Amino acid sequence: MEPFTLPDTEQLPEALLELAVPFEEVNAVLAARTGLARDRGLRAAFDEALREQSAAVGTVGRSSGLRGDRPTGLEGVGHLMTLLFVALAPHTRAYHRALGISPAVTRTTLADLGRQLVVSRRRGHPGGLRNPAWLTLHFRGELFQLGRLQFQRKRLTGPDAEAAAEAGFGPWCLQIHIADHCGPLSPEACDRALARARGFFARHFPTEPYPAACIFSWLLDPQLGRYLRAESNILRFQQRFTPLRPPGEPEDDNPLRYVFGSAGRPLDSLPRDTPLQRALIDHLSAGGHWYVVSGWLNLDGDRD
Repeated sequence: MEPFTLPDTEQLPEALLELAVPFEEVNAVLAARTGLARDRGLRAAFDEALREQSAAVGTVGRSSGLRGDRPTGLEGVGHLMTLLFVALAPHTRAYHRALGISPAVTRTTLADLGRQLVVSRRRGHPGGLRNPAWLTLHFRGELFQLGRLQFQRKRLTGPDAEAAAEAGFGPWCLQIHIADHCGPLSPEACDRALARARGFFARHFPTEPYPAACIFSWLLDPQLGRYLRAESNILRFQQRFTPLRPPGEPEDDNPLRYVFGSAGRPLDSLPRDTPLQRALIDHLSAGGHWYVVSGWLNLDGDRD
């Protein structure tokens, strides 16, 4: 397996567009590609990072290997993390093909690279990925986008595994993630995604039993019920899940970053255009807190 498989500068723009990298980022990534080719030390660090990531394709639960979100030697170098995932993509696609996964699922899953560049810029991190460790899940074949929801192959450990055992499932679980920029979280879209997940993982990972899906999200905080209409998509989404274990410490920054792009702005400066925005602001302004809540749902039943 070649450790350095980046497209050349003429082929790179097309490779970036295949991964949904925004047009406004392309020239900066090309500049990083040029700088990488000229700097032997940087190239050596990049090659080592690529060897480590490509060796991890197909694994579950392995550390990202991105110390401080970046491999040692690549700290603070803008779009080198973007280039790392571009170089890793052929290995991911080959792994997907070997499992019989459709090109459409591969494409929509790996397109999260472009989406995360948009999110990073929105959250005040221009010039690269704010959290590249998250994308190792996609490029190692641990997470898949199936319609509206993302599903991560997960083996629960510690208190989560204990709680799952008490609930009658585990330790294997499909962890649900809710991607930004993917449209409404409607009940119909969620139904379709869950139905796809049942069939998808039974076909492509038959040795990994997934009787349940789990989620760890502030969107499950029951306090949202004080502010949102009962028929809202968020509250209807909450109703799918049974609590897994009690929440921990408050995590107010979590919903603020997701909804407003930043957790550091004064509350009175934030927009109040939607019911969710108003709920988050009013609850915190009144001295309340938000919590990440865990939940699970049964996936047993007819397989697609």
